[in-house]
Amino acid sequence: MQQFFERCRTGLLLVAGLLLAAGLLAAQPAWAQGADPATIVQKFGGKQSFSETEAVIAEAAASGDAALAPALKALRDGDLYWRKSDEAVFVATSRGDEMVITDPITGEAAGTVPKADVTKVRIKNSIRNAVTAALGTLTLRAADPAQRMRAASTVFSDADPEMIAPLEAAITAETDAGVLARLEEARAAAILASDRPAAEKAEAAKALQTRGDREALNMLRIFADATDDPVAREAARESIAGIEANIAFWNQMQNVWYGLSLGSVLLLAAIGLAITFGVMGVINMAHGEMVMLGAYTTFVVQEAIRGSAPWLFPWSLTIALPLAFLVSGFVGLVMERGLIRFLYGRPLETLLATFGVSLILQQAVRTVFGPTNREVGNPDWMSGAFEVGLMSITWNRLWIIVFALVVFLALLAVLNRTPLGLQMRAVTQNRKMASAMGIRTPWVDAMTFALGSGIAGVAGVALSQIDNVSPSLGQGYIIDSFMVVVFGGVGNLWGTLVGAMSLGVLNKFLEPYAGAVLGKIIVLVLIILFIQKRPRGLFAQKGRFVDA
Repeated sequence: MQQFFERCRTGLLLVAGLLLAAGLLAAQPAWAQGADPATIVQKFGGKQSFSETEAVIAEAAASGDAALAPALKALRDGDLYWRKSDEAVFVATSRGDEMVITDPITGEAAGTVPKADVTKVRIKNSIRNAVTAALGTLTLRAADPAQRMRAASTVFSDADPEMIAPLEAAITAETDAGVLARLEEARAAAILASDRPAAEKAEAAKALQTRGDREALNMLRIFADATDDPVAREAARESIAGIEANIAFWNQMQNVWYGLSLGSVLLLAAIGLAITFGVMGVINMAHGEMVMLGAYTTFVVQEAIRGSAPWLFPWSLTIALPLAFLVSGFVGLVMERGLIRFLYGRPLETLLATFGVSLILQQAVRTVFGPTNREVGNPDWMSGAFEVGLMSITWNRLWIIVFALVVFLALLAVLNRTPLGLQMRAVTQNRKMASAMGIRTPWVDAMTFALGSGIAGVAGVALSQIDNVSPSLGQGYIIDSFMVVVFGGVGNLWGTLVGAMSLGVLNKFLEPYAGAVLGKIIVLVLIILFIQKRPRGLFAQKGRFVDA
C-alpha cells in the first residue's frame, strides 16, 4: 500500500512538472509580446558589431509590437542615431550644423543636437534585408487581424518593392479574408513600383481595380503614364475606367446621403409648421425663432453642466430635449393666446405680426447672449465618422436622421392615438363641423400652436449639433420649411416627410452643377410650377373644408 502511494505521489509530481513546463512555454509568446519597445530600440545604441545589430532586429521582430516599425524603417533608411553622451537612440535628420531628433517610438520632437554629438547606427545590405524581413513579420503577421489590416494599408500606401517578398509570405500564411484581400492589393501596388516583368505589372493593374478607391486610381494613372509596355498600359487604363465608374457611383451615393441628411434637418424644422399651418392656416414667420430658442436652450444646459456637473455632459442633449420643448412650446402658447388668436382670418396681418415677433425674439436673444455664435459641444457618441464603401458617414448626421424619424413617428402617434390628435384632425378637416360637435376649437388652436412650437424647439437641439447657434439660426430654415409643407401637402405629415427628403436630395444633386444659391432658386421654381398643377401639394388632405 505504501508503494502504491509513493507511485501516486511520483506520478502527480511528474504531471505537475509537465503542466508547469507547458504553462511556461505557452507564456513565452506573451512575454515576447509584452516586451517594452522603447527598451528594444535603445539596444541599437553604442558601438556594436553588425551581428549585435542583427540580434536586436531579430528581438524586435520576435516582439510582434508594431510600435517598433518606425524605428526599424529609420534604421533601414540610415536615419537612426545614438547620442555619444548617454547612448540614447533617436531618429535624426540633418539641418545645417545640427541634427533634429525625434523619439523613435512616438515620433515626438526631442529638440536638436550638434552633429558631433551623435553617431549613426551602422548598417549594411544584410542588415537592410534583415530589417525588411522584420518589418514584414512585425506588421504583417501580428496576432491581431485589425493590426494586420492597418499594416497592409500602410504597406499599400508606401508601394515599396522591397516589401514584395514579405507580402507574399504573409499572403501564404493569412487566414482572414478581409486582410488577405488588402495584402494582395498591397502586393499589386508594390509590383507596379518594381522592376518586375510587364506581364506581372499588367496583372497587378487588374488586381488594383478591385480596390476601387482614389489612392489606387492615382497609382494606376502614374503607372499608365510611366510604362512603355502597351499590354500593361492597356490593363492599367481598363482598371482606371473601372475605378472611375466605381468612384462616380459612390459619389452619387454620397450625394444621396447628404440629401437625406439635409432632408432630416428640413423635416425637423418643418414638421411643427406642418401641423400649425394645417390646423390653423396661420403663416407663422416666427417659427424659425422657435428653432433658435431650442438651440439656445441646449447651449444654456451645456453651460450649466460644464460648470456644475461635467460628468453629465454625455447626457446634455437628453436633458436639453424636454427643456427645449417646454421653452419653445410656452413661447408659442403665449404668442397664440396673446396675439395670433385675434388675427384669425386675416392672413396678411398674421404674417406681418409673426414677422415682427421673430425680430423681437432675435433682438432679445442678442441682448441676452450677444450677437456672436455660441459653441454647443458634441457628446462623444455623436462625434467621429465611419466609412461605408467610399462614403463618409458622420455620427452626428446619422443620429439626427434617426432622431427626425423618431420625432415624426411620435407626432404621428399623437395625432392618431390621442384625444388631442383626434380633435386636431377634426378641426383640420372641417373646423365648423368640429365646433358644432362640441370641440373647443380655440383650445385646439392653442395646443396645436404650442405643440408645433415645441417640436421646433426640439429641432433646435438637433440643429445645434451641425450648425452655428446664433440669433439668426432659424432664418436659414423658415423658407425651406414652408416649401416642404406646401410641396408635401398642407397638414399631411407623410407628405411633409416625403417632401423634406425629396427636396433635400434634389438640393444636393443640383449643388455640384448650379451652386448652393442657384440650386435653391431652381428648386423654388420647380415647386412653383408643381403647385400650379397640384395646388394642394403632393398628398392633399381629403375632406378638407375651407372657411369663407
